Amino acid sequence: MPELPEVETVRLGLARWVTGRRFAAVDVRHPRAIRRHLPGAAHFAAALAGQRVVDVRRRGKYLWLPLDSGDAVIGHLGMSGQLLMQPAGTPDETHLRIRFTFDDGGPELRFVDQRTFGGLSYSEGGADLPTEIAHIARDPMDPEFSDADFVTAMRRRRTEVKRALLDQTLISGVGNIYADEALWRAGLHGLRPTAALTGPAVSRLLGHVRDVLGAAIKAGGTSFDALYVDVNGESGYFERSLDVYGREGLPCHRCGAPIRREPFMNRSSFSCPRCQPRPRLPRP
Repeated sequence: MPELPEVETVRLGLARWVTGRRFAAVDVRHPRAIRRHLPGAAHFAAALAGQRVVDVRRRGKYLWLPLDSGDAVIGHLGMSGQLLMQPAGTPDETHLRIRFTFDDGGPELRFVDQRTFGGLSYSEGGADLPTEIAHIARDPMDPEFSDADFVTAMRRRRTEVKRALLDQTLISGVGNIYADEALWRAGLHGLRPTAALTGPAVSRLLGHVRDVLGAAIKAGGTSFDALYVDVNGESGYFERSLDVYGREGLPCHRCGAPIRREPFMNRSSFSCPRCQPRPRLPRP
């Protein structure tokens, strides 16, 4: 699933191509693409026609397009969603779900989603921050993110450090890939209890999270298959810079030990057995 760097890459592209443009028409090709918009496809299309996009914003892994009415369009890419800019008249993609045309006759915005786990919805009064995503925490790249509040909140949690990094109500935008990369840089195993971390240790981990996310944004995100692309259909290349994720059995870039893979929440965690020793479990 796309994480913060991938969604931010899409946001940057959308901001360039759609800000200031006015929707002429919206064609919903598959109902699942607007399943969170309960009034349905006809209402979604009618509500957007004639409205101008004034910005493109992001909260964690969600995007939203504030409109000149004060309302907004919310988007989540899910597992395979793509927001693509295509010249008018370009043949439809196989998995085209929604087409947005603009009154200037320029490139169309298309929502393409093979697995249909993503989707768009309309948020009344949501231009500043849609209420539907207001519960999601700020991400560490947000200028208003509070480091001090995050350090305090993480140390109060009674959980494991990786689970805390994936908790979108604590810190948003960090998923499995970048959590593993940040924990490797910090020399922490994902099972380390958050309550056992000192304040400076949490601050250092947060710094590594920022560094990893920032580097990934510059690389256009991580593309493991053809399903994640930016608005121009291009893949990211941060995969070349990964230190642990997906590198089972390969030598650690720091110490040379073979990278291990462990099951984690129906997924996998990757770490170095030497640089990131498992925490000792308390005796029963």
